[in-house]
Amino acid sequence: MPIKAIYFDLGGVIVRTEDKTLRTELGQRFGMTYDQIDRFVFGCETAKKASIGLISEEQHWRDVARRLEQPESDWQSIADAFFGGDKIDRDMLAFIESVRPAIKTGVISNAWNGLRDYMRKNGFLAPFDDVIVSAEVGIVKPDARIYQLALDKFGIQPEEAVFVDDMPENIAACQALGMQGVQFKTAEQVLADVKQLLVIGHRS
Repeated sequence: MPIKAIYFDLGGVIVRTEDKTLRTELGQRFGMTYDQIDRFVFGCETAKKASIGLISEEQHWRDVARRLEQPESDWQSIADAFFGGDKIDRDMLAFIESVRPAIKTGVISNAWNGLRDYMRKNGFLAPFDDVIVSAEVGIVKPDARIYQLALDKFGIQPEEAVFVDDMPENIAACQALGMQGVQFKTAEQVLADVKQLLVIGHRS
């Protein structure tokens, strides 16, 4: 069956922490390793609430500042240091743009409410026909409902879609629904795998 849509995760796929220096230094400032500060920010209760839109991204970061025993007003500088090593993969975005309009493109991301503004500010909303943010829809991957929502928006069947994500549980969930899954390991590998699926889909 021909592929009609490709969906991408954002964090860990299109936006990646390529330079760990600032996050490492932030952790060291508070007596934590890189992995510990990562869990401190992403693994807490307010992060989970922000991911389904129960609180805002700012409220989450204010809680992070409080737990670090810092003034809440410092939340932005803490967030900036945490994400300071993130890089946007412009080559991947160029590929995504290149498959349109023959193939629809979308984002399915577990993210806080600031994601869409971040994409707009950094100029990469345009390559996508649709963007589904967990904080906006109240559903997080690997819940099958978020994939079904994405498919319904494009009016396609699971077998007509490819999803790229860095988390194996999210790939397993999309595959259980019938979608083609590509797990991110490197940018080169993802592009090669997606291109191969497009060729196979075209031949079929």
